Amino acid sequence: MSKGKHKKSKLRLLWKIPLAVVSSLLVLVIIYVSYVFLSYSRIEDNLALSVEGNASADSVKIGKEYTALTYNAGFGAYTPDFTFFMDGGTQSWANSKESVINCINGVSTVAKEQKADFVLYQEVDTDSTRSYHVNEKEQIQSEFSGYNSTFAQNYHSAFLLYPLTQPHGKSNSGLLTLSNSEITSSVRRSLPISTGFSKILDLDRCYSVSHIPTENGKELVLYNVHLSAYGSDDSILNAQLDMLFEDMESEYKKGNYCICGGDFNHDFTCTSKEDLNKEVTEQHAWATDFPDEKLPKGFKKCVNYSNKEIIPTTRNCDIPYCEDSFTVILDGYIVSDNVKTTFLENHDTRFIYSDHNPVIMKFKLK
Repeated sequence: MSKGKHKKSKLRLLWKIPLAVVSSLLVLVIIYVSYVFLSYSRIEDNLALSVEGNASADSVKIGKEYTALTYNAGFGAYTPDFTFFMDGGTQSWANSKESVINCINGVSTVAKEQKADFVLYQEVDTDSTRSYHVNEKEQIQSEFSGYNSTFAQNYHSAFLLYPLTQPHGKSNSGLLTLSNSEITSSVRRSLPISTGFSKILDLDRCYSVSHIPTENGKELVLYNVHLSAYGSDDSILNAQLDMLFEDMESEYKKGNYCICGGDFNHDFTCTSKEDLNKEVTEQHAWATDFPDEKLPKGFKKCVNYSNKEIIPTTRNCDIPYCEDSFTVILDGYIVSDNVKTTFLENHDTRFIYSDHNPVIMKFKLK
């Protein structure tokens, strides 16, 4: 073979190698993307939930004061130094398995210290890469003897390879509701979500509805919610609230008592962004104002804090928690007007166990 032909043959080979590498990578990407989308499925609507545990009381008394606590547990990852990649931070997993166990013990301890009769937890993992496969649901349940509990799964993702430095992995997470009065039935309602690519990151959004008898033959209907975040468009957020409020209004018209608590992923007071921060930039536009005009007649949003202090319920996790952290009130309660609120407080934990603070409400049924 002449030198010229040998040189051309060598050049062709040199071109083929990177082409083969690129082609192989492209095939792998197609296979992975197909796996993520083909493994995606929504949990059915109106799914009956199992009621676990033994409640200490068989019904709720009229005129007696009870305590409710709602707390986004942040899947046990959010120590004060934790920053999350979806907030502009760097981390995807909790610091360690021991850290997860400690944080979940902490969110349980807070509820027990408050002697909460009803507890609404969000972002409770059962078997997730990000929380080292700690079953946080069982860990919390073990701390609450004398309580019924229900669990509604709202996140069940395929193995996510992003971020490449620490892939978020596979996630299984949900809403855990605890009651020391008997839960006679509970159901999971599937919320509207985006139908585009963002559905992979938007969880399988839902709320749970737990029915608890009252001594006058009616029911206390307890809603545990976690609405969409991370830039979901207004039409999705509005559709979620429309569905939730229609459900609550239906129960109220039956003469039942309604309490809805959780993470609404809206600026719950509509002014907390400005009240709590020196500057609100476009980066914080995700914290949209709660649409008060959507509240049905006979319902109120609980924002009349007993201590008159504006305490945040969440921090943005782009940086470790400090005085410069962006904070806002996302969590709280909506109640029907046959529920009298006697005390309300955003409990300041300095975000030691989660990127959220719990909200405590004392109430009586009229």
